[in-house]
Amino acid sequence: MGETWTNEEIISDVLGRGADIDLGGKDRSWRLSRWRQFVGSYELPALPNPTFVVHIGGKPKVKTWLRDGWSEASSIPGCATIVPAGRPTGWLVDGELDVVTLSIASHEFNAAPGLDQFQRLRFAFSDPLGVALTRQVLAELYAPQTADRQVYVSTLVEALKAHMLHGPLTGNSPVFPTSEFSAFRIHHIMNSVLERPEADHNVEALAEEAGLTPSHFCRVFKRATGMSPHKFVMKSRLERAQELLASSGLSIAQVADALGFKSQSHFTRAFRNFAGQTPSAWRSAGLQ
Repeated sequence: MGETWTNEEIISDVLGRGADIDLGGKDRSWRLSRWRQFVGSYELPALPNPTFVVHIGGKPKVKTWLRDGWSEASSIPGCATIVPAGRPTGWLVDGELDVVTLSIASHEFNAAPGLDQFQRLRFAFSDPLGVALTRQVLAELYAPQTADRQVYVSTLVEALKAHMLHGPLTGNSPVFPTSEFSAFRIHHIMNSVLERPEADHNVEALAEEAGLTPSHFCRVFKRATGMSPHKFVMKSRLERAQELLASSGLSIAQVADALGFKSQSHFTRAFRNFAGQTPSAWRSAGLQ
């Protein structure tokens, strides 16, 4: 692969397909692209320029490769990720994915106040303004094109670029989501569960964390994720159980206890309904 390849050429080569939308600035300081419908795991070589990635749609379970395995946290539609220049990355996509990438020429960062945040991978964080600007750009691009609309799109992208350079979100930035369907709330709740699936994630506690009544929270959560909070917690526990069964020497009883099941028999029933096999049969099949 030549050194002159752009971010978009590298991504296209890895995915085996071009972008659905590809839009560039006249001064070549930025390039915005939309990528859809790819499933699997991908190894992305180091990109020459920093890239802002917005998760627009698709399945709510995208992970990135860390030092010793896939991340526990997942990206869901409405999240943003920063991929720094010069760093290879790995991605696991569990279903159809729909993302927008905004590449910015490295020289644009020389005097950027948020430069430090582009020195490392920042995966699946909440950036409501960046996501809103990206969605508006897409809405305009799919509308009938006029001279005025083209100017408006360029202005929106420049605003998104300025937002990136200023710094989408720092550790000290206040976050104040206001919509009951905001990606921030759902993302925060989902990742809290994924980080500690064994904890007692009862609906009342999750609803309080989201700032909603339990009944309202259940409706919002199911509308956003397609499943109830209880089902999501159970799914997270059973997925972690599969990881422990495959990678550890823990007994079935120890796995059940570690993940908060009331008894081994309760765990076995739940696992069979989820995976179609008992835990011991699933472990044996994986060792063959």
